[in-house]
Amino acid sequence: MTEVHKIDVGDAELHVEISGIGPPLLLLAGLGGRGAFWRNQVEAFAQTHRLIVPDHRGCGSSTRGKCVTGIDHMASDILALIDALGLQSIDLVGHSTGGAIGQYIAIHHPNRIERLVLSCSWAGPDQYFSALFSNRKAILQDSGPEAYLAHGTFLAMPSSYLQPVMRSGEDIVADRLAEFPGMDVELSRIAAVMGHDQRDGLRKISAPTLCIGARDDQITPPGFTEELAARIPSAELHLLDRGGHFCAITAAREYNVRVGAFLNQ
Repeated sequence: MTEVHKIDVGDAELHVEISGIGPPLLLLAGLGGRGAFWRNQVEAFAQTHRLIVPDHRGCGSSTRGKCVTGIDHMASDILALIDALGLQSIDLVGHSTGGAIGQYIAIHHPNRIERLVLSCSWAGPDQYFSALFSNRKAILQDSGPEAYLAHGTFLAMPSSYLQPVMRSGEDIVADRLAEFPGMDVELSRIAAVMGHDQRDGLRKISAPTLCIGARDDQITPPGFTEELAARIPSAELHLLDRGGHFCAITAAREYNVRVGAFLNQ
């Protein structure tokens, strides 16, 4: 049974869904900010953990219209959520931007993280990353949300996954467009992503960490996952052969097996 809560984090309320029994496990979505990203993980992980799945501020069913000022601001929301739930520490699986938030918390508030999974995330930008997100920002500003989300979908999912879905008539972009948080919110989130750089702090992470990604990821290519694993003491590295940036969706079975094994060690 899923509990639905609205958690006050100061100037916004986060929509949070909680299910399962066991040690607390927080699942943090990426740039899109919606807990629905984890739809292929909830059933599997709720068998062993108490799952906490929030929508980020300004996204999904959380308070709309709320911009962010950086990854540190987004992390403060999650720390306020953990406090509101009366938890001292949690396991955290963060995908992409969610992984950037997880890095920040693990570095600056190490006592709050028991186990950390960084999924298709990155330590800091390089020329490829900066050019990619500058281009994505330009598409949003010049061509609008529909073109921006379509471009992002084609980047995030491999053609082997998208072609059968599109032949079925399913419009993946329509669902994402219906939940688009607005230009100001999305631009603030892109700025937060482009400003994230925790390379100098990663050596301070003491929590057991799994860095997982996909070899065909075009948004955070596998080199970013390898860099995280190299910089975090004793981190484990696992690269899926296929799945793209949204491998938690497109290669869910393999993803769940590897992440589940790490969380249950």
